[in-house]
Amino acid sequence: MNDARLEPEALRTAMQSVGNWAISEDDTAISRDFRFTDFREAFAFMSECALAAERLDHHPEWSNVYNRVGVSLTTHSSGGISARDIEMAGIMDRAASRFGI
Repeated sequence: MNDARLEPEALRTAMQSVGNWAISEDDTAISRDFRFTDFREAFAFMSECALAAERLDHHPEWSNVYNRVGVSLTTHSSGGISARDIEMAGIMDRAASRFGI
């Protein structure tokens, strides 16, 4: 997987596939807040995503309070957003969709 920071045009194109994510003001991360029915769903989502993150060796910054999960993705080695972040965002979107999110 490519860890190079996405150039602005490539980033705009890549973001079309993960439309519910927002780019940080400094263009170094993407983020999304997920809201589930309850803690069990939030934890199941996090567990599934944690296993995928481990396989990709690309781990999110995230927090959980009851049914909410806040996620931020960045590629520290490139100092910004890479294709790995977009891939992980897509994985998280697909996992959330199993809960109707």
